[in-house]
Amino acid sequence: MSDVRARPHAIGSPLDRIDGAQKVTGTATYAFEWPVEHAVYLHPLQSTIAAGRITAVDTEAAEAEPGVLAVLTHLNAPSLTRPDDPELAVLQTDEVAWRGQFTGAVVAETLEAARAAAGLVRFAYAPREHDVVLRADRDDLQKPVHAAVFGMEAGELQDGSPADSMLGDVARALDSAQVRLDATYATPMYHNNPMEPHTAVVSWDDGALTVYCSTQGSSFSRTLIAGVLGLPPERVRVISPHVGGGFGSKVFPHSYAVLAAMAARTVRRPVKFALTRQQMFALVGYRPASIQRIRLGADGDGHLTAVSHEVAEQTAKAKGYADQVAVCTRMMYAAPNRRTTHRLAPLDIPVPTIMRAPGEGQGMFALESAMDEMALACGMDPVEFRIRNEPEVHPESGLPFSSRHLVACLREGARRAGWERRDPTPRARRDGRWLLGSGVAASTYPSPRLPGSSASIGVTPDGHHRVLIAAADLGTGAWTALTQIAADALEVPVEQVEVRIGDTALPPASVAGFSSGISSWGSAICAAAMRLREVLESDHGGTVPAQGLEVTADMPANPDEDRYAMHSFGAQFAEVRVDQDTGEVRVARLLGMFDVGRVINPKTVRSQLIGGMTQGMSMALYEHSVLDPRFGHVVNHDFAQYHIAANADVHAVEAHWVHERDPHTNAMGAKGAGEVGIVGTAAAIANAVYHATGIRVRELPITLDKLLF
Repeated sequence: MSDVRARPHAIGSPLDRIDGAQKVTGTATYAFEWPVEHAVYLHPLQSTIAAGRITAVDTEAAEAEPGVLAVLTHLNAPSLTRPDDPELAVLQTDEVAWRGQFTGAVVAETLEAARAAAGLVRFAYAPREHDVVLRADRDDLQKPVHAAVFGMEAGELQDGSPADSMLGDVARALDSAQVRLDATYATPMYHNNPMEPHTAVVSWDDGALTVYCSTQGSSFSRTLIAGVLGLPPERVRVISPHVGGGFGSKVFPHSYAVLAAMAARTVRRPVKFALTRQQMFALVGYRPASIQRIRLGADGDGHLTAVSHEVAEQTAKAKGYADQVAVCTRMMYAAPNRRTTHRLAPLDIPVPTIMRAPGEGQGMFALESAMDEMALACGMDPVEFRIRNEPEVHPESGLPFSSRHLVACLREGARRAGWERRDPTPRARRDGRWLLGSGVAASTYPSPRLPGSSASIGVTPDGHHRVLIAAADLGTGAWTALTQIAADALEVPVEQVEVRIGDTALPPASVAGFSSGISSWGSAICAAAMRLREVLESDHGGTVPAQGLEVTADMPANPDEDRYAMHSFGAQFAEVRVDQDTGEVRVARLLGMFDVGRVINPKTVRSQLIGGMTQGMSMALYEHSVLDPRFGHVVNHDFAQYHIAANADVHAVEAHWVHERDPHTNAMGAKGAGEVGIVGTAAAIANAVYHATGIRVRELPITLDKLLF
């Protein structure tokens, strides 16, 4: 490994994680572990109704408990400056918008004292009838009205896209199609459940606020927190160098940090607050449930002539959120007549949020299941059917793809998976009582840059380079990949580069989300490296001055952004075993072949892709947030009941990629790899289950009751 580290060109080398030793020795500091003097502890109070109003509060017994410093409710909480956002405007009203919403907090000298006192606070409510059930036949489904996030162009869906898109005459094309499919698919609520809970440790010092929190973007967190507290951003510092996972849930929901800041201001002591696993199910978002009707039409040769994808998804009455569920259908396959729509059911439930591959995760399960059904209806092999409908350009925008190697992924993935040996007949293969099946699905996810990143690079006379950027590493390997990018851009060995991230005292960075982190932050680092080399040459004759030198550069604009459609792609192959007596499903093998551009670090990219595929398997077979309509809350709100794929569930998982550099995405030639791995996995498994059993499951998860032979 020492030889690898000494190479001047580090991109593409399988470096060990730079932060790996800290992680395995327990010396990496996560949010709750930051030491602060004289800290006190917060335990939240939560609503026990799904909708209504608080009519009375009794805090007397709690306030009398030893060690209790304050009990906050809407009656005595500090005023905030954004009362219109129910996720951030904590304790600003007596209105209850969902069960589990913050209604107060107890602050005490110990966590045990805070929790005990919280049990003594009494609320009286005036409940109103609540509505928490998603149905496609509701008469109140509405078109989304939403501002896009991350600084992208405004749109009605969270990625900035319009809710509806139409091209050609879909109804006529469907009527005249020689082969037709009309099927409905459904996905449930899923909760993100990162290993590290959402945490904030906050302290005030002379009107300035320091927040150690578990966040996917310290710069974005500072903006949110400063805005709701009415502070200039420069008076708020957010520190988050190590994050124990997020999957999207640590981007927006910062109510826990706001509540901790309010408590710290009240008691004039630093406050520590970490959500419990059960509290996370009501307070930090989830992937919204969806019901999707897909209609496909094709001619006698298997060419799609019409595609229609209509989505109904749940959202919160308190605050609208809309995943881009059908947007993937707009660019996957060629067809002259196309329609995609999104409609929301506003419910008395917590606010949804981003979850790994938001929209594409649900949408590609439906589309790729439908493509499998349509391939069989056309009498074609599922791999060949997809290849036959491969578009030359983006089917709706007409833009060329910056790179698109989906056909290569399908071909090479099929070869590696042994697809040519597959008997297409359902229930044709068995091993004792186990029915064997194999399935395929395609994957895609956008590969954008997000605005707002800058980087500083300093160099000392001895050749040591320090790279500063407020990026986030959620366990994805960003520490390591950014070091490799910097070393290549500076043309120095990796050991001469030190990267510092996760602190708003550093130059700002966009969030770790939308598979954009490496592309955005890496572009800023490359720009700073180029600037440093220019200044060294022009102002110092190529020699580092005795006092050293530091430069800062913003992420440059990408001139190709509006001229190309930029996406990652992949092909997922699944082999399953289904017990003919019990319906138990085992995924014996998952194989993914991906098009993610130039790979910065094969170790960390493989980890991301395998992790995404494992999460997709979990989505297909196990995960399901069960909402009790009587009370409006998720009842399986811990790991004892919300099952995620564990070691015993995971067998052979392989991730491979085509070695192709994208010439248009960024200076590195890389594309996003964090989310494309989960996309398509659930459909590949569902298609394999059909091949094994002859039973088509269109509603996730694939549980035993759906496989009654």
